[in-house]
Amino acid sequence: MIEAAWIAFAFGMGLAARAVGLPPLVGYLGAGFALAAIGEQLGIGPHDSAALQHIAHLGVLLLLFTVGLKLKPSNLLRREVIVGGLLHFIISSLLFLSAIMLLLDLPWDQCLLLAMALSFSSTVLAAKVLESKRELRAFHGRVAIGILVIQDMIALLVMSLAAGDLPSPWALLVFGLPLLRPLLFRLLDASGHDELMLLLGLLLALAAGGFGFEQLGLSSELGALAFGALLAKHKRATELSNSLWGIKEMFLVGFFLQIGIGGLPDANALTFALVMTLLLPLKGVLFFFLFLLFRLRARSAFLSSVSLTNYSEFGLIMASVVLPQWMVPLAITVALSFVISAPLNRMAHPLYERWAKRLIALERNIRHPDEQPLSLGDTQAVIMGMGRTGRAAYDYLKEQGYRVAGLDSDPMVIEQSTAAGRQVMFADGEDPMFWQHLDMPKVDAVILTLSDEEGKIIATKKLRDRGFSGLVVSHAMYEDIAQRIQEAGADRTYLTMSEAGSGLAEHVIQTLEKRAEAS
Repeated sequence: MIEAAWIAFAFGMGLAARAVGLPPLVGYLGAGFALAAIGEQLGIGPHDSAALQHIAHLGVLLLLFTVGLKLKPSNLLRREVIVGGLLHFIISSLLFLSAIMLLLDLPWDQCLLLAMALSFSSTVLAAKVLESKRELRAFHGRVAIGILVIQDMIALLVMSLAAGDLPSPWALLVFGLPLLRPLLFRLLDASGHDELMLLLGLLLALAAGGFGFEQLGLSSELGALAFGALLAKHKRATELSNSLWGIKEMFLVGFFLQIGIGGLPDANALTFALVMTLLLPLKGVLFFFLFLLFRLRARSAFLSSVSLTNYSEFGLIMASVVLPQWMVPLAITVALSFVISAPLNRMAHPLYERWAKRLIALERNIRHPDEQPLSLGDTQAVIMGMGRTGRAAYDYLKEQGYRVAGLDSDPMVIEQSTAAGRQVMFADGEDPMFWQHLDMPKVDAVILTLSDEEGKIIATKKLRDRGFSGLVVSHAMYEDIAQRIQEAGADRTYLTMSEAGSGLAEHVIQTLEKRAEAS
């Protein structure tokens, strides 16, 4: 059974990648190339590769649908996103065009299409990395996703023009999609919390978004993203995203396998891929300085740029349409960029801390759109991370008469908390400059309820490094993480599940004692 080979190779290579400190997706890419090398011995033919390609496509659609669930249209209507994305596309296309014309003896139109294919960044990799670090809604995450959406739209336009295909006249109907939002909200409310909600997500991502947009002559990827964005403001959007998580992750393994299994390269393909990989840092550097030009702080510019420093699967899609002979060289190029980009993203925060002084010196001396608060006034307790746990802690302290302030990097969370009457401000707890410049004269306690474990460790270290001697308390899911947070300087770390179980048992004992007294 060919599925057994896919799963076995993906698991084995993914485990090996994790063992050497690389993300598993790097192993999945390697598994794809290994399957390409020995596919004939295992009986893997073109039909099997086509099946894997279909699975990979479903994974991409589900990923983009879940990205859409966390996307607000207002995030796209920013100068650094629209103008920055267009400028980067133009400048990087010209840079790659010059390099390709020097390297290859090809007609200029083929060189131009190759340069355009290389100018895009990977939506799948960036979204997956940002999602795994819980940074999709952080300022730098929203900028990166906005840029990727702009790039995807450009890629769709280029593919349509190059292939001579134009969308159907019925494609104008997509401008009426917002009218469907009330109906989609009712469907999500009516679907409950079990398999019906999961089926609704699959229906919207794969059928309405994917298949529906294809019938209009538009990209299925854009359709999945659009239908996710329609539900982004629903209170159960996060629950829907979580319900799709397992299926999406499994199908995305197929995506990374499919890149590698496309074929083994010859010497010319390897040379092309290596040269383009050497030019990869130019993309990140160009993004960084463009973001600084649009008044972003050095930290946001750096983290967004790192997320976008890779080559795109849309380059492969474009090649399959207009440059089929370049599929294998581009697949190797994309794969190598993933091998570099994945660990680079994992180390992005420590790298920024190391280079912060030099990078901050490059900032423009004006107000930045991601500027964070400088003073907490007479606040006594700070809640860092305003999810369910953070909101519960905030409300309890407020009821007890404490002056409380909440901090979060997700504008949607801030908006919802503010509407509920809480004092919540934008701040990124992993930003060393935030803690360094923050004035918190009356603060006695900081409660860390961030979803990202590394974020809690970094925030704890920064608090202690700045001389904060008050109480620092955090929650954690696992004992090893709790120990790391305490080693960073926290006074107490609560194991969420254990504490919940103990609290539940305590309520049972109190209830039984009251009943015994009453009888």
